[in-house]
Amino acid sequence: MQTPFEQLGGEETVRRIAGAFYRLMDETEPELARLHRLDEQGHVHPEARERFALFFIGWLGGPQTYMERHGHPRLRMRHANVPVSEAMRDAWLRAMQRALDEVRITGDIRRFLDEKLADVAEFLRNA
Repeated sequence: MQTPFEQLGGEETVRRIAGAFYRLMDETEPELARLHRLDEQGHVHPEARERFALFFIGWLGGPQTYMERHGHPRLRMRHANVPVSEAMRDAWLRAMQRALDEVRITGDIRRFLDEKLADVAEFLRNA
């Protein structure tokens, strides 16, 4: 049985999703983007983008580089100081869904991702 990482085609595709996600967040969800560390141009900082890409790769069953570099994700703890309201949860999901659309993720893997990402976004809601 293939991991979701393998079903997506590996690191290149996952990084394309992550890149599209942050670009779309910057363009269409500015309130959400402002919850992140920003660069000089007001976009989500490249370090935050890379950290998420590594997390996403590992979360999908790929190499565990994130864990090796940063330890266990402890998502709730790491997001505790960020107000994740219903509006921010929904903004995050919209940006991710648009990224998946842009990279043309379809079929069973898309249904899986839509469900699991919605679960994670709701799990992190704290406001």
